[in-house]
Amino acid sequence: MALAIFDLDNTLLNGDSDYLWGKFLAKQGHVDTKHYEKENQRFYDEYVDGTLDIFEFLEFSLAPLSQIGMSELAQLHNRFMDECIRPLITLQSRALIKKHAEQKDTLLIITATNLFITEPIAKELDIPNILATDPEMINNRYTGKVHGTPCFREGKVERLTIWLKETGNNLTNSYFYSDSHNDLPLLEAVKKPVAVNPDETLRSHAEMKDWDIISLTD
Repeated sequence: MALAIFDLDNTLLNGDSDYLWGKFLAKQGHVDTKHYEKENQRFYDEYVDGTLDIFEFLEFSLAPLSQIGMSELAQLHNRFMDECIRPLITLQSRALIKKHAEQKDTLLIITATNLFITEPIAKELDIPNILATDPEMINNRYTGKVHGTPCFREGKVERLTIWLKETGNNLTNSYFYSDSHNDLPLLEAVKKPVAVNPDETLRSHAEMKDWDIISLTD
């Protein structure tokens, strides 16, 4: 059996769930639309460029979770799934997941996007394991702060290393599917790195290293 690791945004999803959640909140009137959309776009552009300050972004993106009650957050996320996420799951993504599941591989999503947004998406994709950036919770409310190491760039490797020790898995026969050069630290760590609809930097690196390059878009 292998360990099949998947990035989420722009890999299994044909879009970015973190960015779309921000736009969704603005549309629902839960944040100042003009300011939030401007900052949301800025952080997304910095992510693409490889210049993102993850802690600055998390201070921005987690703040609304602390300002909305848990019941309303759950209702909002249900609508978010229907309106924004399910349309982004391609047949190719579902087929790839099904292939690894039928091979009895261990399935794991590892994503920088926070767990509140991504845990329901992992369930929708029938992927039982997920490592994501953890929002801090106190007394069953989000504080707007991050808990532990953000699951971003080298942080993905750190979080995965801990998970491997806890679960008894290893990277001997491991895949990692990702679209982004931000994931190069983890792509370099696995046995079988796969670039999925890669950005320009990752594509160049993958071609140089002779990695597989695939598309999961319809």
